Amino acid sequence: MTTSTWTSWPSREALSREGLTHARRWLARTVRLFTLTLLLWSTFSQATAPAWGLAAAAVGLAGCAAVAWAFFRTSLENRLWPSVGLMVLLMGAAMAAQQSGFHTPAVVLWCGCAVTALERLPLMAALPCTALALGTYALVNTDGWLGTAVTTAGLGLGGYVLRLDAEARGSAQRLLAQERAARAAEAETAALAERGRIAREIHDVLAHSLSAQLVHLEAARLLIEREPSGGFRDQVLERVVAARGMAREGLAETRQALSALRGEMTPVEEFLQEVVGAAELAVTGERRPLPAEASQAVRRVAQEAMTNVRKHAPGARVRVRLAYEPGEIALEIRDSGGRKPDGELTVSGSGYGLLGMRERAELLGGTLEAGPDEEGFMVRLRVPA
Repeated sequence: MTTSTWTSWPSREALSREGLTHARRWLARTVRLFTLTLLLWSTFSQATAPAWGLAAAAVGLAGCAAVAWAFFRTSLENRLWPSVGLMVLLMGAAMAAQQSGFHTPAVVLWCGCAVTALERLPLMAALPCTALALGTYALVNTDGWLGTAVTTAGLGLGGYVLRLDAEARGSAQRLLAQERAARAAEAETAALAERGRIAREIHDVLAHSLSAQLVHLEAARLLIEREPSGGFRDQVLERVVAARGMAREGLAETRQALSALRGEMTPVEEFLQEVVGAAELAVTGERRPLPAEASQAVRRVAQEAMTNVRKHAPGARVRVRLAYEPGEIALEIRDSGGRKPDGELTVSGSGYGLLGMRERAELLGGTLEAGPDEEGFMVRLRVPA
């Protein structure tokens, strides 16, 4: 055995009994119930004991139960000296029970300490504790030496077998966790590769097409501006300039989508600061990375809401609040007034209407509310994050 074998604790998975089957859980509960029943019966079946003695025994049993629970907690936290101290305290309680005439509870405590020490403590501490418990049991046992030797050997072997079984179960749990992590990493890698492929396709087709449109529209604008001024010429120029603006916005949004696919998006707070401009921006809650879908929803809704403010309430005072809440992200945009939107939710010139944003939020399991409030117009988004 190496030095680490003597000093290392059983794994946390083994100590916490994770991975136990339903049948083994019921078996463990049955053993505990049987042990408790044996302790109670052997304690209170002694009719010759005085009432105060039985009362003291009941208090002692409750104290032993509390100490045993504390031992399981300290050993789970790998605290050596508190665990050893609690184990010695239990063996001291067993000796007190033996001296008081409660032989069966004392034997149960010694045997339990011997097995539990081997199962839950490092070997350098488990072996002395087990030797002390079994040695004391052998001294007070009135059976023959052969029976006592067989019992102590069986208890020691049983404790070590339980330790090996717990370690095997812990190793299986760790391997299962590693396999799940590897599968998740593999799935994430495949998703990133697919998103990268889609991003390349969008870049090669859509972004290139929009860039070419911008070049041709700019050339058309320059050619039209050289023509003599007139009503028809001014109308055409206005339409070309508008088309150029829409193409530029489409190209910018396409690049944002490409950044989202590649996982290269700027933080939401920085993006909102750019979108809202001079508006009041307040961020509350503990900031944390957001899922790509939730981040995109916040960005799109902020863009659409600010576009509607500029169209329908130019010059209005705008307040924007981004709140990181438990399990979700909330965005609220309010303006101080202006002409109220007519009828249904407005669709901006970029092609992203608030109605579409509501559908996006609902697909993510969130909500989007939009409508007049006491001051002007309000948009409130909530999505899981």
